Amino acid sequence: MSNSLSSRPTLGQFSSIVCFKSVITGMEEALGEKATAIALIAAGRARGKELAKSLGLSGSTQDLAVIAAKLNEAIGANGTHLTAVDKIVQEGDLIKVYCSETVCSAGEPQGSNRKCTFTMGAVWGALTEVTGKKLRGTHTESVLRGGTHDVFEFTTVE
Repeated sequence: MSNSLSSRPTLGQFSSIVCFKSVITGMEEALGEKATAIALIAAGRARGKELAKSLGLSGSTQDLAVIAAKLNEAIGANGTHLTAVDKIVQEGDLIKVYCSETVCSAGEPQGSNRKCTFTMGAVWGALTEVTGKKLRGTHTESVLRGGTHDVFEFTTVE
């Protein structure tokens, strides 16, 4: 996907969180919560794979801190504003990604059961491209439910 959006010379490439979240809730009303989650994760994974390719991270052997910094530059405050990627750590076979200010959690009340489907999918796709491995992802901690971060955990699928 190109960053040049010639058809939007005034408005540019950014849209509001309110509009993005309206897309999500509209999909949930039309398709149901589970089907919407599947679709948004798949869309995020496709975006993440393309992002990792564009950043030259395919099959990368770089340190996870470097990968986190590159992803944060692309999708954080200096990039698309999807989320801040604060850190990526590996604990045995588990890769944990700590994100803050996720677009999915924005504007949600404390205690909400909202999951970060698109955001997790984007990180998932990027990590799949980086590692060259098939991964399974879960959203394990949420700022909406007492966490300090939205945490996505990934394990290798055999």
